[in-house]
Order: sequence, then structure tokens, then C-alpha cells
Amino acid sequence: MIHIDILTVIPDLLASPFNHSIIGRAKAKGVAEVAVHNIRDYALDRHRRVDDYPFGGEAGMVMLVEPVYRLITELKRHRAYDEIIYTSPDGERLNQKEANRLSTLKNIIILCGHYKGVDHRIREHLITRELSIGDYVLTGGELAAAVICDAVVRLLPGAMGDESSALTDSFQDNLLAPPVYTRPAEFNGWKVPEILLQGNAAAIEAWKFEQSLERTKRLRPDLTDE
Repeated sequence: MIHIDILTVIPDLLASPFNHSIIGRAKAKGVAEVAVHNIRDYALDRHRRVDDYPFGGEAGMVMLVEPVYRLITELKRHRAYDEIIYTSPDGERLNQKEANRLSTLKNIIILCGHYKGVDHRIREHLITRELSIGDYVLTGGELAAAVICDAVVRLLPGAMGDESSALTDSFQDNLLAPPVYTRPAEFNGWKVPEILLQGNAAAIEAWKFEQSLERTKRLRPDLTDE
């Protein structure tokens, strides 16, 4: 089982992603625990303020060091964490290899970036890994945290109905997944490739590999060595 703590200033934004689909089922089965913590609960003043103007006069606001430090310190009193992740557009790009690695861990904290970011002292002294889900900027790191959780939890044994399904996903072997088809075998004159209907398992696997390789070279040549 994996335990993930999400630190955010907008906890309501994460209510739906963690209570439905694969993550919801994984939680119900005891495969994963996902806890959302409101950073405002650890603010120092009665107004629950968690941000202030940056030194140096730049526009925007910065997440205060104290509330984040207090929350992480409290969580660490209860368990040892394998990773403390910060969601940031300048972090390392999340990929399937990293999701696979994270799925083998037991306890993870994900700090959702917000405003202009968090006081850099948190990143220097508490964060162990910084992750980005793409080269663009979101209003906050909550959606990125949901993406990370989904990519990780779905890999856990028992999270999916067919545990082998995740092993054939795109990027597991640096190849895109092959095309998939289902019934009917013909619709509107569009036919399913004949090889998939013949029942020759070896030939089908060879076809799937060829299709994956062709699609990867055409759509994502950066994933191949050539």
C-alpha cells in the first residue's frame, strides 16, 4: 500500500479526483491512502494567511515558509517519507519511468505550488524531488498533484481490474501503444485489421509490436534511439 499526503491551499479542488475511478477504488480496497491537507490550517495568524509579497519587488505573491514548514514537520512526526515532492513548472518532467519508481514507495508528500511559488528555503531544505507535468504554467499545482497520483496509484497491485493492463500502456517500454479495436468487426465500411480476428496469438503480438514501433517513430521520434 502507498500513502500520499497532498499539501494545498485549495483542498476542495481535489475532492473529486481522489474519490472516483481507479484512485477511488484503490482507496476503497486499501491499496492506497490519499490525504489532503489545507496549508491554511497551519498559518500563524487568525486570518489564515499563507502568502506575502516577494522580497525584491517582483509582482505576485509567494507562499510563506512557516505554514508549509509546520505542516511538513507535523506529518513527519507520524511517518518517514520516501519523497517530498514539489509540483513546479521548472521541475523534472514526469514520465512513465518516474511513475513506476514512485509506485514502489510507501510514503510520499506532494506540495502543490501556488501563486509565484513557495519560499525557496522550503525547496532547498525540505523538498527531495521537483516534478512538472509539462512546459506550461497552471494556476496551482493541485491538478499536477492529481495527475501524479493517478499515474502512480493505477500501477499498484489491485488498483485495476486487470493488473496486466498497466504493463501494456504507452511509454512502459518507450513505445506508444498499438491501435485497439472492439466489436463490431465492421462499422460504416471501416474494418478491423484481419490479423486481429484470426486468433493467432504470436502473429497478433508481432503485429502489435510493429504498430507500436511505427506509431512511435511517426508521432514521438524523441522516444526512439534512432
